[in-house]
Amino acid sequence: MKTYSIQEINEVLKGEIVGSTSAKITAPEQLEMANSTEISFIGNKKYEKYWATSNACAAVVNEDISIEPGENKAFIKVKNADLAMSQVLELYAPAPPVFATQIHPTATIDSSATIGNGTKVGAGCYIGPNVSIGENSIIYPNVTILDECTIGSNTTIWSGTVVRERCHIGNHCILHPNCTIGADGFGFRPDPQRGLVKIPQIGNVIIGNGVEIGANSCVDRGKFSSTVLGDGCKIDNLVQIGHNSKLGKFCIMAGNSGLAGSVTLGNGVIIGGSASIKDHTTIGDGAIVGAGSGVTGDIEAGKTMLGYPAVEAREALKQWAILKRLVKESSR
Repeated sequence: MKTYSIQEINEVLKGEIVGSTSAKITAPEQLEMANSTEISFIGNKKYEKYWATSNACAAVVNEDISIEPGENKAFIKVKNADLAMSQVLELYAPAPPVFATQIHPTATIDSSATIGNGTKVGAGCYIGPNVSIGENSIIYPNVTILDECTIGSNTTIWSGTVVRERCHIGNHCILHPNCTIGADGFGFRPDPQRGLVKIPQIGNVIIGNGVEIGANSCVDRGKFSSTVLGDGCKIDNLVQIGHNSKLGKFCIMAGNSGLAGSVTLGNGVIIGGSASIKDHTTIGDGAIVGAGSGVTGDIEAGKTMLGYPAVEAREALKQWAILKRLVKESSR
């Protein structure tokens, strides 16, 4: 078990200790669940009221905290408690799964594939012809990487993931279990004689550096050219990214959201959970689409959109207020 004193934790956070605790801190935990040897955090003033009933011996807090820690308890004051708590979690993170050998004997690796120094390949993996994997990457058991793909250095691909042919993934990426990269885009056209005719999807997927893709998410290959995810994008679980979509840098897509084909996102766009974006739509830099919204047209940079069909947030809130008032009046 890892244990740290409050002073040792603060050496990492470089904050200001208020109060004191002699406890050896064994783990981070939520305020309401923490015991007397655990550290928690207060990232918003509205949670200050829960400190009085918390058993935590310490908390990472924002500088504007208005309460005192109490007897044998301590605060570490920092500028951003959420970011600082991520450093605390890193301190206590358990070691990743162990590889007994660099390349497991049951992995099938084509003779034309190249594997960088320090890269580990788990049991039951398949790595196809002309695949290139950089240095110090980790390919967990039962991953499939098909022909002519490239995987960068320091990238982690978790079990069950399939990377189809000719797709390219950058450095420092994380693909969580059962991702599918490069499946066919959803392309069919009706024909009187043959029914729904499949349109060949001959493009690929290009994923930049520092991208993280959640479990069971899908990024479809382009019909022509590429589906592109820019550097630093963070994709949640169960997200669908349609063929030929292009995401700028540092975009966020929350769970169950989806892009239809040929959607363009600027840099720093945020798509809320279960939001849906119509095909051939462009969303400008820094725009936000609220959870559950349906976007049917282009969105200017910096706008916040809500509802279905999505409109500017203030307009949506007005509409909902009017509707609520009408419902109340009609029920009298």
